[in-house]
Amino acid sequence: MPQNDPAALRPNTAASTSASSDTHVHRIENNITRESEQIRSTVGQNESTLPEGKILATADPEDDWEVDPANARNWSIGRKWTAVGIVSLYTFCSPLASSMMAPGLPEVAVKYNITNPTVIALTLSIFLFTFAIGPLIFAPLSEMYGRTWVLHIANIFTLAFSLGCAFSPTTGALVAFRFLSGFSGSAPIAIGGGSVSDLFAERDRASAMALFSLGPLIGPVVGPIAGGFIAQEIGVKWVFIVIACVCGFASVVGIPLLRETYAPVLRRRKLLSADPEKVSKVDPSLPQPEGSLLYVLWINLERPFILLFRSLVCFMLSLYMAFQYGIFYLMFSTFAEFFSATYGFSPGIGGLAYLGLGVGFFAATIFGAKFADQIYHNLAAKNNGVGKPEMRIPALSFGSFFIPVGLFWYGWSAQAKIHWIMPIIGSGIFAFGMMTTFLPIQLYLVDTFTYAASALAAASLFRSLLGFAFPLFGQQMYAALGEGGGNSLLAGLAIVLGIPFPVWLYYRGEDIRARNPLTSASVKKGRPVSAAPSAVETSKVSHEDKVSA
Repeated sequence: MPQNDPAALRPNTAASTSASSDTHVHRIENNITRESEQIRSTVGQNESTLPEGKILATADPEDDWEVDPANARNWSIGRKWTAVGIVSLYTFCSPLASSMMAPGLPEVAVKYNITNPTVIALTLSIFLFTFAIGPLIFAPLSEMYGRTWVLHIANIFTLAFSLGCAFSPTTGALVAFRFLSGFSGSAPIAIGGGSVSDLFAERDRASAMALFSLGPLIGPVVGPIAGGFIAQEIGVKWVFIVIACVCGFASVVGIPLLRETYAPVLRRRKLLSADPEKVSKVDPSLPQPEGSLLYVLWINLERPFILLFRSLVCFMLSLYMAFQYGIFYLMFSTFAEFFSATYGFSPGIGGLAYLGLGVGFFAATIFGAKFADQIYHNLAAKNNGVGKPEMRIPALSFGSFFIPVGLFWYGWSAQAKIHWIMPIIGSGIFAFGMMTTFLPIQLYLVDTFTYAASALAAASLFRSLLGFAFPLFGQQMYAALGEGGGNSLLAGLAIVLGIPFPVWLYYRGEDIRARNPLTSASVKKGRPVSAAPSAVETSKVSHEDKVSA
């Protein structure tokens, strides 16, 4: 990986311009082909949608874009929330598919004559393995070619692969289709946060991000509840058919209503429709791609890895999210056996044990979004109306206290085998803390990194890998330490990861962002217009800053 390649660090070069590689505008070479000359001459006959004088007089094209109706942030409230609702629906489908078959695993074993427990678990968990890989590809692609059609196409593939799971003739075919459905299903997870950042400014996006974040968390809760009764009554094949139907409904609603939101793609489309010859003059922040399409694609695909391993902030916040997600899937994978063996729950009724997690998620969505917004606005008001990513941290610290409390409550009540409602309440407390921390972490990443989708993709990599790994050692841990001891160990690790670092980040985050070229632009954006740039900002000016200078 060429980590020192400046092209990988430029915020507006590869992603905002690579869409031109598959349009009629070609990069000017020494010998221009006759076809490209004809195309440019034809387009050049059309009048520009921007007045000629304005094109020549515009010193900073950002000023025009901020008030342009094509800018997704200038859409009507109804249109914005329609887009958020569709993206959230897409985001709900894939986590639903990840867990809905869990109560039907015994029937899967009988249907395919599977006797190896590892293979049985693999039919479920292989989904999460590719769920971790997919965002590393889909997020950069969305920044190259736009969010919308990547979402549409991936959802259609998830529908097709779910039907493949339903009618798989062999175990190998089932595992293969689960592998593929996890890959395509990861697209909304990778792209959705970027879509929210496209639509809402920093001060207004908490509620939208809460709705988006609900899908990855509530999907695995709703899945087992519905899947348990479906598998019990009509067979596990219909679990996959129901998933396909949900994906089909999302496409029927989403394809006609969801429009592109990514600003660089929208701007390029508008400028190309006006006059492709003047794209670089009107907006130098949208230059022609340098090098081959394969090179540009590589620069975009490596970006999530660069963000994850060259930014301490991205790595630590992603690690904390991943740790919680691993615990969540550990609970998810052990609930059925625990409540069946301890309280005699049937498969259908056992699925209702996940309601504690669902209630916690819903409560955090309603309360956490409002609480996070209020804290952010209050701190911004004290800072002369200027918001900073670190103003998300108090809400994160608040939620992080509920994680160990919920784990202690769930673990020791489960070990004591008291009334079944007590461990469910403990899981609900954990879910409340998990959702309350997920929201500010994602908002911090979106506020900090220019490539929001790639930052969230980097976090998703960690998250899904630990979600895949934790269930593999959960039974052994509980067998060795017990429910109380095992969850106490997890609670202690949650305290170490979730409490000291956010406090340190609150006080030192701005300095850390200023020293890292991946995040230095967010420091400048967070300051009043009259403030002079710091020496660090001046010495590490991004491509965008050079244009505005």
